[in-house]
Parts: sequence; C-alpha cells; structure tokens
Amino acid sequence: MNTLNSEAFALFGQHILWSDMVGNLFGLAALALGWRRSLWTWPVQFLAGLILFGAFFGHLTGSAGKQAVVMVVALYGWWQWQRGKGQGGDGHIAVRFATWPERAVMAAAAAAGTVAVALLFTAYPTLSWDPWPDAYIFVGTVVAMYAQARGMVEFWIAWLLVDVVGVPLNFANGYAFSGFVYVIYGALVLWGLRDWWLRSRQTARPTLEGAPA
Repeated sequence: MNTLNSEAFALFGQHILWSDMVGNLFGLAALALGWRRSLWTWPVQFLAGLILFGAFFGHLTGSAGKQAVVMVVALYGWWQWQRGKGQGGDGHIAVRFATWPERAVMAAAAAAGTVAVALLFTAYPTLSWDPWPDAYIFVGTVVAMYAQARGMVEFWIAWLLVDVVGVPLNFANGYAFSGFVYVIYGALVLWGLRDWWLRSRQTARPTLEGAPA
C-alpha cells in the first residue's frame, strides 16, 4: 500500500494521495450506480472501501474501521438487491419512502450510534483526530447504506446530512480529494433524490380495478 499512500499531485496547497483519489473515485462511481439502481453499486462500493481502508490504516484507525464496516454493509446491500431485483418492474429494485416507525428506528440508531462511537473515539484518541464529527460520519454512512440496501428514498437525505460534516472534516484532516468528492456527492445526491422520489410515487400509485396492466 506504500505506492497508493504516496502523493499523486498537489491541488490548492493540498497534497492529494493516490489512495484517497482512487478510493473516492470508486465511491463516486458507486453512488452514481446507486442512482441508476444498478446491482454493481455494491461491488464498486466494496472496492472503494477496500482502497480507503488501506489509505487510513495505520494512522487513522477509526476511519479505517469505518471502511471495514462499509465493506460489510456493501455485502449486505448486494444480498438485499439480489433478492429484490425485478420488483421495480424494470429489472431493478423498487424504491419507496420509509415508514414512520422505520424512520424513528434509523434516527434513534444514528443518534445512539454516534454517541457510542464518539465516546469510543474519545477514550482511545489514536482512533480519530476528531471524535464527534468522525463518529457522526461513521454512523451516518452506515445508516445511509442500510437505507439504500432497503431501497428507501431517505438514503439520499442521510447522505446529504453526512456531506454537511464530511466536506470540512476531510479538508481539515488533509484528505483534500475526499473533500472535493463529497462536494460532487452533494450534487449527485440531489439528482438521485429527485429520481428515487419520482420512482417511489410510480411504485406507490395504485392500479385501478379494470384498468389495463
């Protein structure tokens, strides 16, 4: 991993690492594939997590741990989408809004998870430079990917909330390319949110009795 962790180039005074750049480009591709509801979003996300794990391992153990969790959730997402493909009527998964109980569970899990992980990072300072925002991104990413795996439109909203903290944190920690990519994530998320929102309305539209299929 020494080559991947070497500097690729400098941009606006920030040193861009190969691992940071390549891993985040794969992450960006995974998000675009998620927008298209392509099953390939999950192996690409797994590969992005693997590369970024190598980028963080050894000096940002907490961030490396986050990528390990991302890889596990990517495997779960692959399994879920394999089971659900074709339910959308076009060979892909069907998308929907979460129910209020599901939203409450995800919000509670995000809040409790953030506190628990932040306390862990605080107790072991070598795990993270910024315990609370890093914990927020860690848990928010897992919640967003879980919602994506379940085909919930709220997946995009969760990513927006992660971006709000992720952009400044990555710049502050010297991962400039991650920061730039998170800005692009924001634009993709807005387009993806609109697309899934419209598709969820089509899925939920009831079929009138006697109407042609």
